[in-house]
Amino acid sequence: MRTLSLRDGIGRWAGLLAGTALYAFGIEYFILPNTLMEGGVTGVAVLLQYAFGFAPAISSLALNIPLFLIGWKQLGRESMFYTIAGTVLLSFFLWFWSFSVDRGWVVPFVSDNDFMLVVLYAGVTLGAGLGLVFRAGGTTGGVDIVARIVHRWRGWSMGQIILGLDVVILGTSLLVIEMEKVLYTLVSVFISSKVIDFIQEGAYAAKAFTILCSEPEKLASVITKELDRGVTLLPAVGAYSGQNRMMIYCVVSRFEIRKLKSLVRQHDRQAFIVINDVHDVLGEGFKEN
Repeated sequence: MRTLSLRDGIGRWAGLLAGTALYAFGIEYFILPNTLMEGGVTGVAVLLQYAFGFAPAISSLALNIPLFLIGWKQLGRESMFYTIAGTVLLSFFLWFWSFSVDRGWVVPFVSDNDFMLVVLYAGVTLGAGLGLVFRAGGTTGGVDIVARIVHRWRGWSMGQIILGLDVVILGTSLLVIEMEKVLYTLVSVFISSKVIDFIQEGAYAAKAFTILCSEPEKLASVITKELDRGVTLLPAVGAYSGQNRMMIYCVVSRFEIRKLKSLVRQHDRQAFIVINDVHDVLGEGFKEN
């Protein structure tokens, strides 16, 4: 148990370090050099740099302090510990990449001709960074704290919550930067939200089949033999007929979808099939625990 706890702790810190470093890199390498915006408190810090020359590494940390007090009660000590750690690490890496740019160690990517390329890579970089931080159980502060609270209460996608809050925040940036840059930023934020959800839900996607058919025990045996997949038989009752039936539940990889459909149709042409997306499948035949 101690080994497992140590492994989880190392994994969390590795995720926080990699995520905050990648996110800060995206800010300093793509956002600031092209006078784009970012959402959340980090976006406010970027806006303060454009307007007054304040360093984002300092202003983002200062702006997050009031939100720490809110999150401490709502998210608990452990979650807020990693949130504070993530915020401090983000400020450090913002300073580090800014220092690297000033010293000439890193040359920012600036484009006057193909802004969509900037937007695409900025969205992927920022989304991947935040996704790694969220997956590690932390946040980078700001609206991330609000997003985690709403996600816990309502079960809404964190990417969608952040996207909605960012749209409101970005609207106020029209007072400082031109409309075209704000519109480009919205595209970047949208891409970032999708990457966050992708990393949160897991890179490995599979399909869950729920099947109602004649002779479900026979079909379950065929699936087990032909696909070498586990099958679960669940008792069900038809609401209209009142008849007791067995329902098949089976999870397969994306490459086995067509094969399973074919097996079901061969067994029963009138079978009722529901197919759902599933993510982060753990267990025998899929990703190891």
